[in-house]
Amino acid sequence: MGDLAYRVRGSYFESCNCEAICPCRKIGSTLGGRSTYGECYGVLSWAIESGSVDGIEVGGLSIALVFRYDDDEPDSPWSIVLHVDERGDDSQRDALAQILLGELGGDDVLRLPWIRKPRHLLDVRLSPIEIEHDPSGYALHIGAAVSLAATRPVDDESVRCGIPGYHQPGTELYADTFVVRDDPFAWELTGNCAFASRFEYASL
Repeated sequence: MGDLAYRVRGSYFESCNCEAICPCRKIGSTLGGRSTYGECYGVLSWAIESGSVDGIEVGGLSIALVFRYDDDEPDSPWSIVLHVDERGDDSQRDALAQILLGELGGDDVLRLPWIRKPRHLLDVRLSPIEIEHDPSGYALHIGAAVSLAATRPVDDESVRCGIPGYHQPGTELYADTFVVRDDPFAWELTGNCAFASRFEYASL
């Protein structure tokens, strides 16, 4: 692993094709399991409010991951396209990509499924990323590739997700709109699961 020190924190938003509540969530004290349909595909996003990587400030930037995996494929490898905020300079974008690809370590990051399992990194793309988190709902836009919005929370007990970390409380939602045209991925869904939370990843 790399030896660069980093710490980033902010808000997290995701959606996949599973039914709400996503079966991978931790509900109360019960851990999740297989995806709803055996094949899972979706988008994960992180809006970084503050943070740095070896002195490089990355606050105000975002990163997102479009993915697919099959529960029944041996080792369930993740196929991923990583989108890095085009507003950053080369050093900022490289730093964010290194974090999310597990190259800089950090306990929470090393537990992420596309880090601990085999993966196929299909592409790293520089993209305009817009993430909105407010009391009326959540939205993610990645250029013309991704459009996601969720405004309807699922009224249920405590739900948490392992990607921001089970220690982080979150909100399960129904997706209002979820359209992806991000080669080789393409789908259009509504009413599937979504989730919003906070995150903090660090190498220390």
